[in-house]
Amino acid sequence: MINLPPKKLRSGMVTGQGIYNSQGATLLTKGTELDEKYIEKLQKLELSSLNVTSLNPELKIQPPEDLIQEKTRMQVIYRLIDIFAEVKSTGRFNMKALTDIAEKIVEDLVSRQKNLVQLTDIRLHDSYTFVHSVNVSVLSSMLGIACGCTEEEILDITLGGLLHDLGKIYIPQDVLNKPGKLTSAEMDKVRKHPEIGERKLREANAFSLPVIKIANQHHEHMDGKGYPSQLTDNRIHRFARIVAVADVYDALTSTRPYKKAYKPSVAYKIMTKFCQGQFDPELLRKFFDNVAIYPVGTVLKTTLGYAIVKQIEFEHTRTPVVYIFASKRGNSIFPPRKINLSDYKESCIESIIDSNELTTLVSQIGFDPAQYLVNEEKEKNSVVTEEKTK
Repeated sequence: MINLPPKKLRSGMVTGQGIYNSQGATLLTKGTELDEKYIEKLQKLELSSLNVTSLNPELKIQPPEDLIQEKTRMQVIYRLIDIFAEVKSTGRFNMKALTDIAEKIVEDLVSRQKNLVQLTDIRLHDSYTFVHSVNVSVLSSMLGIACGCTEEEILDITLGGLLHDLGKIYIPQDVLNKPGKLTSAEMDKVRKHPEIGERKLREANAFSLPVIKIANQHHEHMDGKGYPSQLTDNRIHRFARIVAVADVYDALTSTRPYKKAYKPSVAYKIMTKFCQGQFDPELLRKFFDNVAIYPVGTVLKTTLGYAIVKQIEFEHTRTPVVYIFASKRGNSIFPPRKINLSDYKESCIESIIDSNELTTLVSQIGFDPAQYLVNEEKEKNSVVTEEKTK
C-alpha cells in the first residue's frame, strides 16, 4: 500500500481503502479502479490522502480481503443508523435488528478467519460514530474469537461493540466533530457518554450485564487512570477490556476533523509503547497478532535493503515476509530476495517509505516493486490451473 494525496492519483490505480460519506453511505469501495471522474470527485473531498495498491496504474493489484464482506459492513452501518435514530427519538431498541446484525458480523468473521485486520476505511465527519461502532464491533468480535470465547460471549462482545458509544448520540455533533481542542466543559460532556449509554441500556431492560458493562467501562484503564469510575485491573469487565483495545485502535487509524489517520505500525507503537498501563497486556498482544501492522504492498526501509511486504502470518505480524528488491544505497537487486523477517530481529525494519521517497526510488531503479506481488500471484494461479488439468 502507498499513501498518496489526491493530486497524485492516476487513472488505473486501485484503491486500498473505502470512503464513507456523512450518512455512512459508500462513496468509493475498496478495490475500485480509479478513473478521471473518481479522481475529480476525490479531489473535491476534504481528504489529505488515500491508500492505493501501487504507483503503477497498469499493475491492477487488488487489496487484501477484509475481516467481513463490504456488503455486510454496509448493511450493518445502515441498520445501526436507523436503530440509533429510533433510540434517540423513542427510547426503544429494535432488538431483532440488533441481534440480526450482530449475528451477521460473527457469521462473516467465522467464515473468513484466515484474514488479518487490514487498513481502516475513511469516514467523513458525521458518519464517524456509526462506522466506528461497526468497526469496533468487528475488531472486538475478532479478538473474542481469538481468545476462545463461547458463541454466547462473542455475541455479547459484538453487541457491546455496536453499542459502546451509544451515549454519544446525545452529545452535540459540533462538540464531537470540533476540529480544535475541546474546552473543559466540552470534554466533560464527551466524558459523560459511557454513563449515558449505560443508563439507556439499563432502562431498556433487554441487554445482558456484559453489554451494559462494555458501554460503561470501555474508557477505563488497567492502571485506574481512565473514566468514569477509575476502575483497575480485573474490576474492569473482560469484555470491556476487549472493546477498549478495539476502540482505541480504530480511533487511531481513522481520520478525524482534528487529526490524520495513523498507519497501523504507528498505532501499534502508540498502544504498546506509549500507553503503558492502559490496556490488558495479554489482550493487546493477541490483538496485534491478528493485525497487519505492515499491510501487503507496504514498502519498507530495512537494515537489509529496501523491501516490499509480500505476506503477513498470524502471530508474526510484526515481522512480515518480504521481497528485498534494492540495496540500502538504492541499487536494484534482481531477482529479489524473498526473506521472512521472523528470522531476524524486529529492529531490522527502520521505516515505512512515504510516497515522495518511493517515487524517487522507483525512478532510480526503473520499476515499481509491486510488480513482484503480481508476478507471484500469476505463478500461483498458473500452478493451480496446471494441477486442475492433470
